[in-house]
Amino acid sequence: MRKDFGAKTWLFPMPVLIVAAYDADGVPNAMNAAWGGVYTDDMVGICLSENHKTTRNILKTGAFTVSPATADAIVECDYVGIVSGNKVPDKLSRAGLTVKKAQSVNAPIIEQLPVALECELVSYDEESCYMVGRIVNVSAVNDVLDAEGNISLGKVKPVVYDPISHDYLAVGDKVADAFVVGKRLKG
Repeated sequence: MRKDFGAKTWLFPMPVLIVAAYDADGVPNAMNAAWGGVYTDDMVGICLSENHKTTRNILKTGAFTVSPATADAIVECDYVGIVSGNKVPDKLSRAGLTVKKAQSVNAPIIEQLPVALECELVSYDEESCYMVGRIVNVSAVNDVLDAEGNISLGKVKPVVYDPISHDYLAVGDKVADAFVVGKRLKG
């Protein structure tokens, strides 16, 4: 037996993405976005309505960063999603967040978030509000690297969004080795 819910945007969990950009005067802004993810091998796609300050900043500067929200900064990450940069231009500093300029694009990296994708704007569709950005660099603080120098999800502590219950959830425990566990069913 299954229960039908009709058409819903319930592909879950959804990543919690903090998107940041400078305005034309170099003032940083950021927002919380859940409708996004990998688009192609070197691109991200995010649904951002044009009325967001961050969206307008990206359209003017052509650059942005995307960082996964983390359990350690969840209060700050939620704040940048519920407070509009159109009404509170200094919302990053009010949240206690600091930024530095990204190495590869003209966009801010939020220093309290350990991983950042540095992106160049590729396209924005006003009708669907779908933005595509080319990833030109990924940077991470040393504290979240494993012994081999790779990013460790366990150290990043990313969170995901449950669109049904409106909860943020910590990424859970490992359940299997990807591309290995299914081999048990091969003939």
